[in-house]
Amino acid sequence: MSTILLKNVILNQNPTDVLIRGNRFEKIATQIDFQADEIYDGGGHIAIVPPFYNTHTHAAMTLLRGYGEDMELFTWLSKCIWPAEAKLTGEDIYWGSRLAICEMIRSGTVFFNDMYWHQAATIKAVKESGIRAAIGLLTLSLASNEIRQQNKRNNAAFLEQRNELPETLQLTFAPHAIYTVETEELREVQAQAEEYGLPIHIHASETQKEVDDCMAQHNGMTPIAYLDSLGMLNDRTLLAHCVKLSSSDMELIARRRSVIAHMPCSNHKLASGRFNFDAAQKANCRITLGTDGASSNNSLSMFGEMKLAALAAKESANSPEAAKAQTVFDAATRNGAEAFGIDAGVIAEGKLADAQLIELDHPAMIADFDLTANLLYAADSSVVESLLCNGRFVMKHRIIPGEKEVLQAARRCCRKL
Repeated sequence: MSTILLKNVILNQNPTDVLIRGNRFEKIATQIDFQADEIYDGGGHIAIVPPFYNTHTHAAMTLLRGYGEDMELFTWLSKCIWPAEAKLTGEDIYWGSRLAICEMIRSGTVFFNDMYWHQAATIKAVKESGIRAAIGLLTLSLASNEIRQQNKRNNAAFLEQRNELPETLQLTFAPHAIYTVETEELREVQAQAEEYGLPIHIHASETQKEVDDCMAQHNGMTPIAYLDSLGMLNDRTLLAHCVKLSSSDMELIARRRSVIAHMPCSNHKLASGRFNFDAAQKANCRITLGTDGASSNNSLSMFGEMKLAALAAKESANSPEAAKAQTVFDAATRNGAEAFGIDAGVIAEGKLADAQLIELDHPAMIADFDLTANLLYAADSSVVESLLCNGRFVMKHRIIPGEKEVLQAARRCCRKL
């Protein structure tokens, strides 16, 4: 079993050695004398912190970054995004996903929860990159009957092969949203999720229009209440956006132990509204962070999500004490790992060896009174010096293997589109 020894890295403001054996942190101490297979010397200016877990994105939409700008959500989807996506091939999805993974690695992310087509291409990209992902088995009633039936066959094939996936990959059921998936198909998804014990990943309460339409069509029920009426809310359900939540919605989400994926950058860019972080936290909701896709953000960096999440929450609550730095950092790290059953998200003995190594000799990281606050309010992806996922370097000294080929191939895909 391979070993990595991280020498003289900063953990909780103290110089520390960290021994990784296989894919877990085996020992953390002031000094470790061990002849490891690989030694990384932090030199006293590299901090080790938990990496990010991006709980909602559409990875291959990197190919559509900057396409269809400054438009309202439903117009943007129907007039620009869906027609463009119809042209994407499996090869496009593969290179778009590889591009997204490079961007996420450079910004400290080791996991993403994806919802997109051509899942086999994304799975291939994830396997080659060495990071983690949850791959959504998409359901979309707006598609033609032929495409819907083909999609069901594809999803069934993935389910049959799920036990062959590496430990870094998992599947979710991913009905797009209540306004794009009919009630009967939502019921089918729920039944399958129960049968296979897999999570459900769905856009929910993203806009006021979605809420108004749902209440008009379903006897005054909000999208959250409607999903609950179908039995779709439980501790394996991830609700993306949740911008328009009532207090009763929050109470229901908390009671069911469902997970909220908060995407402040996308929400603000599309003017969908503002998620009430402070109220949801006080209601004991489980809150994580995601980036959404690169055509509605337009970045896949969790640094930007953390800062805007904190600032928007403080302004909305009219209190600088809302959304404290550690709370938001936890939402981006350990909460996301926990939501997907990943035994990581903290730097501790016995945990899976996921970590980002942060350059402290960086203008944004000095003064160094509070590392978490600096990461939240001052840092960007340039502070990430190396990244570990599942006990191996996926970026070391800012070098990602194969990145140049990925950039060239992705550019060719964009030019073709």
